Amino acid sequence: MRRVSIFGATGSVGTSTLDLIGRDRDGYQVVALTAHRDVAALAAAARQHDAKLAVIGDEALYTDLRDALSGTDIEVAAGPAALVEAARRDVDWTMAAIVGCAGLEPTLAALEGGRTIALANKESLVSAGSLMMEAAHASGATLLPVDSEHNAIFQCLAGGRLAEVRKITLTASGGPFRTLSQEAMRAVTPAQAVKHPNWSMGAKISVDSATMMNKGLEFIEAAHLFPVGLDRIEILVHPQSVIHSMVEFRDCSTLAQLGSPDMRIPIAHALAWPERIATPCAPLDLAAIGRLDFEAPDEARFPALRLARQAAEAGGAYPAVLNAANEVAVAAFLAERIGFLEIAMIVEETLTAYSAPAPRRIEDILEADRSARAAAGRILERVQV
Repeated sequence: MRRVSIFGATGSVGTSTLDLIGRDRDGYQVVALTAHRDVAALAAAARQHDAKLAVIGDEALYTDLRDALSGTDIEVAAGPAALVEAARRDVDWTMAAIVGCAGLEPTLAALEGGRTIALANKESLVSAGSLMMEAAHASGATLLPVDSEHNAIFQCLAGGRLAEVRKITLTASGGPFRTLSQEAMRAVTPAQAVKHPNWSMGAKISVDSATMMNKGLEFIEAAHLFPVGLDRIEILVHPQSVIHSMVEFRDCSTLAQLGSPDMRIPIAHALAWPERIATPCAPLDLAAIGRLDFEAPDEARFPALRLARQAAEAGGAYPAVLNAANEVAVAAFLAERIGFLEIAMIVEETLTAYSAPAPRRIEDILEADRSARAAAGRILERVQV
């Protein structure tokens, strides 16, 4: 029986992971489940899956969670320190799916334990990629990518080595506004932005997909996971979301991983690795799909791609600043405080204003994150509607 912990258990990745685990109750023992503020969903999941520990990220909700789990033997904890402590529990496999930079410290703690971590929290690798990869190397941890694109690359590389790679291609759906003009995008609403044409995702990642910042973050993530050089990683818009990524080797052979747009497929690959398990996902029907289209991304209409590449090239804490400013801007957009196009503008102004030495410790990354959020907040006050 594999002992597992799920960080971000009430989000889309977390619930998909629990769905798979629930189909094989004899194969998995749930040790820890965490959530940020959704007490009811966390308590229900902890009861259903007989978790040993439930942690709520917001310390103010400790009593609510304790009351929701009264009458059970489930241990209850709350707050950032409790999340880190939970990440240090003795498990075989950890799903790191906390949204945003809040997942950085728990993910790093899990890596330092030297076990297997399934990474769905791209922001932690974007913000502190070098430190996280160093921690994984030092502890001997196994880091399995769960984002569909990086999981696809991982699968394609099963038949080759990084030294043989000529090019990695990350595919992007283009989001719900792929064909809209920049002027038309000025009027889009949060309700429109969270309606992804292919994937079922949370609000924040759906907005990132609409701005294409999600693909920019994945570009930085890929550079850490598959260090072939920034110039060998490209982004290609593929509206059908059938091909999740491709790897071209030096002999000009290209391998692609295909599948239905269902996150349970890459989650299942990471959950069972190095084996494979059955999933309830719809099999791919290429005849029904009929065609696969591709186009180059338009960085004029979607400047987030340019900003992400610039941050990656600058290195240091710039990717952390990019991510922090984006989180602030997306939250403001979802709260209807700014327009859609102001998201990239706030990120760019924050990056332009930032200047600090390269981070050497996790505390340096966290300080850059705090500084960037403060700077983005000041810009936000000036431009909010």
